[in-house]
Amino acid sequence: MKKRIGIFYGPTGGSTERVAKLIAQEFNSNVDVFPIKEATPKLINNYDFVIFGCSTLGSETWNGDSSKCDWESFRPHLSKLRIEGKLFAFFGTGDSVTYTRNFVDAMGILAKDLLEMGANVVGQWPTDDYNFTESEAVIDGKFIGLPIDEDYESEKTPKRVKSWVELLKKSL
Repeated sequence: MKKRIGIFYGPTGGSTERVAKLIAQEFNSNVDVFPIKEATPKLINNYDFVIFGCSTLGSETWNGDSSKCDWESFRPHLSKLRIEGKLFAFFGTGDSVTYTRNFVDAMGILAKDLLEMGANVVGQWPTDDYNFTESEAVIDGKFIGLPIDEDYESEKTPKRVKSWVELLKKSL
């Protein structure tokens, strides 16, 4: 049976959206891509393999002003997701130079929410080849998903995405 793949990302109109579409292209199959601000738990529950993508825009986006972050608006609905029999993966966009102490933290925050619910997470990624000091996205010595720095390492994005999607395909 072919698994239905859905990519849900936020915010729209920037590097997170570009990377979501690049990941979808790399799968070379029928993958649906949605902004998280247009998604519902019911829609997400239709997919067997769910990829969540988010950017780390600064601490205010996850701690207070939810109008600035599509994911903060969606987080209260995570508990409505069916996680049984599904695979989840994460990618995060961030700036490893300016935000070296919280590089792709949002990816880690989101992933930890799902891990606490018992989600089956795939796509962990090595921290090698990244320059950062700290990240909420590092769990057991690896990134919980694929970190992308479009600000300072955009030339590495295509190769990283291609390699990560190949890793994900092995989980399917």
